[in-house]
Amino acid sequence: MSLAEDVYFVTRSFPADERFGLTAQLRRCAVSVASDIAEGQGRLTTKDWQHFLAQARGSVQEMETQLLLAARLHAADEKTILQVVDKAEEVRKIINGLLRATSTRQPRRDFT
Repeated sequence: MSLAEDVYFVTRSFPADERFGLTAQLRRCAVSVASDIAEGQGRLTTKDWQHFLAQARGSVQEMETQLLLAARLHAADEKTILQVVDKAEEVRKIINGLLRATSTRQPRRDFT
């Protein structure tokens, strides 16, 4: 969620003509990352958890690409954008670690 907050912060300074372009797309990606992780955690099977982690990882990579494009287009302060890119890379590494950890775990059980 911290990554999503940072994306919202940096996109506030994007040009108004990007409101329906990069700004909207970056914000959707940021929300999707946190939401997919949360939804996957709520699922009962390891396979579902891995699926949603993979979705979140894809959204992070999409976000990184869009942030780098924003930097190239000078949509905001480049240093600020690159700090968000660094945080996105951290989140991607965490997700990769979770995927590795879940691939060696026993399947979840339904305790309801």
